Amino acid sequence: MIGTAFLAISSLLLEYGFYLGADVKGLLHRLDILIAGIFSAEVFLKLVLTRDRKSFLTSNWADFIIVIVFLALLLLLKTFSLSPGFARFLKIPKPAPLGNIYIVVCQIYIAASLFLKITYLNRVVANIRLSPPWIVILTFVSIIALGTLLLSLPKSTAPGKETTFLNALFTATSATCVTGLTVVDTGSHFSLMGQIIILCLVQIGGLGLMTFTSFFALILGREFGIKDRVLLRDIFDYTSPGMVTRLILSILGITFLIETIGAFLLYIQFLPQIGDSSFCLYSAIFHSISAFCNAGFSLYQDSFTKYEAHLGINLTMASLIIMGGLGFTVLINLLHWRPSRFKRKGKSLTVQSKLVLIVTSLLIGIGALFLLIGERDGVLKDLPLERRLLGAFFQSITARTAGFNTLNIANLTNFSAFLLIILMFIGASPGSTGGGVKTSTFAILLLTINSMARGKSRVEIFKRTIPQIVIYQALCVAILALGWISISTLLLSLTENAPFINILFEEFSAFGTVGLSRGITPHLTSVGKIVIILTMLVGRIGPLTLALAIGGRKVSEPYKYPEEKIMIG
Repeated sequence: MIGTAFLAISSLLLEYGFYLGADVKGLLHRLDILIAGIFSAEVFLKLVLTRDRKSFLTSNWADFIIVIVFLALLLLLKTFSLSPGFARFLKIPKPAPLGNIYIVVCQIYIAASLFLKITYLNRVVANIRLSPPWIVILTFVSIIALGTLLLSLPKSTAPGKETTFLNALFTATSATCVTGLTVVDTGSHFSLMGQIIILCLVQIGGLGLMTFTSFFALILGREFGIKDRVLLRDIFDYTSPGMVTRLILSILGITFLIETIGAFLLYIQFLPQIGDSSFCLYSAIFHSISAFCNAGFSLYQDSFTKYEAHLGINLTMASLIIMGGLGFTVLINLLHWRPSRFKRKGKSLTVQSKLVLIVTSLLIGIGALFLLIGERDGVLKDLPLERRLLGAFFQSITARTAGFNTLNIANLTNFSAFLLIILMFIGASPGSTGGGVKTSTFAILLLTINSMARGKSRVEIFKRTIPQIVIYQALCVAILALGWISISTLLLSLTENAPFINILFEEFSAFGTVGLSRGITPHLTSVGKIVIILTMLVGRIGPLTLALAIGGRKVSEPYKYPEEKIMIG
């Protein structure tokens, strides 16, 4: 059946990705009918051969539903073709186009069947003897490879445009790693199909492929084995395997709810500005998903600079970015939290939630204040006070991995550019759709310095002690991140003909999966694009995950050597 699935995918890609003649289309349509027949026969054959048919039907009910619907539609179409009078009575189109409808039904059935097969991915991965870090890396690489293939298709590009392999790879990586750096303009270079592919990559990359496959497996009633639960626990860094399924459902539920509300709010605010209701709805959905996933992809060439003075759009986008950057564990904790003064019982805020909320608030406030200072004679100079405050507020939020801009980033002073570099390096919070070293890492490093300065041997916060291993991890993340950025910046300094501050800004933006640029992205050399591609991937999966994947599994240490003091500083 692997060969049949490959033929099915190839047929759909050829049909919808290339401009084909009538003869080739006819051949593909006949192939689609054959594939649909094989898929249908496979389902019934499995039912006949299985011993426990009741259990098989219970766990594979979705397969049978789409087969029954498919066969019912074919029977209905056959009836219409044999009885034109009956078709006219039901006001069905003339029998002539029924052949095309027949093919579309087959193709929809094939796509649905392939989708159901993908939901078994988590079970397949659980049986592969790979560590969770390697699984994370390979899933991202696989999505990027698929995205590159899809964006390279002729129909993914707007008429008169051409997408090279490297540009397709760059865009697919940027979308999957929710970065937003672009070498071509998303709105004008890619067709509607190409833009939808980018949006799907953003959504899958923001939440993770395993999250999606696990979610739909749960929706379809598939049971998770112990291996599945342990694997997902390790990937999500969760304490209990038994709670992983609830976490996955919560993640997708929260995402869908927030993105839907965001799209609705953007729609009612875009409509008076755009006028075209269909494009307005599409734009609202696109930017809501892009904002919540902290991706920074926009259909507008100048991002959101034309909405720089629009309070509602700024606040809606800012809210989506903040919620996407807090992390799902924090969002879930906030949903169940009840202040102590309320009689209704609820969970208290965890130490991580408190830390993330405090650091996020401080970074937004301090970032906005410093931007006001840095641009008092710059891009904010000629704006009224309320627009200065709004511009600084929005840019302070979006700099920590979102990548949208209402100010011209290329015209910022060196002071403001370096401030944004710091914010991009810190990034969003763990377990979120954003990148960077994470707010919690930054907070742990500051708390460690504070403890050392006060002569304390432990790092404490909110009447809790931070484990030593967490401090080690924070130090490793920061050092590995700076090491990667330093080497990549050196390489870019050799290959790119641009001011150093712009090169440094580009590299930090790629590592933090931000997407802000001072205008050098479209002009990168081939080597420069490859360096940025690798940086975006490392920034998304995390330098520590990469190090753990390369280093191998944890090793037990049944011994301890004598301690020896070494001079530091």
